[in-house]
Order: sequence, then structure tokens, then C-alpha cells
Amino acid sequence: MKEYKILFTGTMGAGKTTAIAAISDIEPISTDVQNNDPSLPKSHTTVGLDYGEVALGPDERLRLYGTPGQARFAFMWNILARGALGLVILIDNSRPDPLGDLRVYLKGFADCIGTTACVVGVGRLVGHPSPGLDDYAALLAQAGHTCPVVEVDVREAGQVRMLLDLLLLQLECTVA
Repeated sequence: MKEYKILFTGTMGAGKTTAIAAISDIEPISTDVQNNDPSLPKSHTTVGLDYGEVALGPDERLRLYGTPGQARFAFMWNILARGALGLVILIDNSRPDPLGDLRVYLKGFADCIGTTACVVGVGRLVGHPSPGLDDYAALLAQAGHTCPVVEVDVREAGQVRMLLDLLLLQLECTVA
């Protein structure tokens, strides 16, 4: 059996747990606990990882891992990034500084981005149209990264699969 690892990362509330649950063939494993930080608007937060699986065929499987979003759990980022075939960075456009959030993840996953495929999914653009996708693409280009930036609703399985398709397409292009 061939197994491939895909990593989902982004801020708390960006949709990592939801994205994995939307497409996993198994009941996702989650390490969500009650959020005790009153400054954060969520009742629960991931403190370790999220995990799900997607069968690609009878002998191939994607293992989906979600990182904790809070910076205090950043020590888990490098652990989870080991062996990742691709990285999905999820950004919540309704946050106060979503471009700043992207910078945090570009820095935190610099080694991973340098060796794997990467895609940025921007959520909550409806009602929060600024910054736009072009602003994210410009920030990525300025940082020396070329990866797709797309609007995404992680509650929709088809849109999460699109993110994975974009990752796999990048990998096919680098191999060819």
C-alpha cells in the first residue's frame, strides 16, 4: 500500500478540522479541547492534530493531518510537517490581518514549502472581500513562492477536493 501525507494548516477557526472531516473516508480523529482563552472566538480548539484518510484507489491512500492553529502549539508544526507530500494553508479572510496570518505560516512552514507542493485556500471572502486573492498571490510572489491561491468553503467536500487536486497537479508537473 502506498500512503501519502497531506498537511492542513492555518489559524484557529480557518477550517482545518472541517476540511478534513468534509472529505475523510473514515471518522476523523481530532484532539479538540475546550478553548479556555476568552480572547479567541471558538468554543473548541485543536491542541495536537486532526487526522483523516482518503482512498485514492485499492493500493493508495492520502493521510490527512491538520495542525493546531494557535502559535503556542507551533512546536507541533515541524513534527507534523515531516514527510508531507503537500501543504494546504487555510486563511480566514474575516480575521483582522489575514495577510499577516499568511506570513506567519509561510515562515513557520518555510522548510516544508521549499520541498513540497503548496496551495492557499482563502475562506470567508463573502462579506470580507479585502484583501483579495491577487493580494495573496502578490505576497506569495514577494516571498518567492509560486503556488495557487483559491477561494474555498471548507464545508464543501468538492472544494476541499479541489485543493487536493491542485496539490497533486503541482506534484505531477514537477515529476514530468
